[in-house]
Amino acid sequence: MPMRKISVEEARKIAESKGLFPGKIKGTADGIQFTRGNNERIEKITWEEFEAILKKKKLAVYESNGWMKIMKA
Repeated sequence: MPMRKISVEEARKIAESKGLFPGKIKGTADGIQFTRGNNERIEKITWEEFEAILKKKKLAVYESNGWMKIMKA
C-alpha cells in the first residue's frame, strides 16, 4: 500500500494508539521523529512544537498500514 500524507491530528491519534510521542533529536536544530520516550538521545516535545518544525522544514507525516514516516511534503 502506498504512503499517504496525513494531518498532524491523524498522526497524533495513530501515535497515541501505539504509545508514541513527538520527539526532537538532541544535538540537532530541528531533527524530529516519533519516540516511546525511552531513548536518551531524543527529547519529548509538544505536538505544537512538532507541527511548527514540520511547517518550518516543509515536512509532512505519511502513513501506510499504521506505519508513519516524516518526509518532505
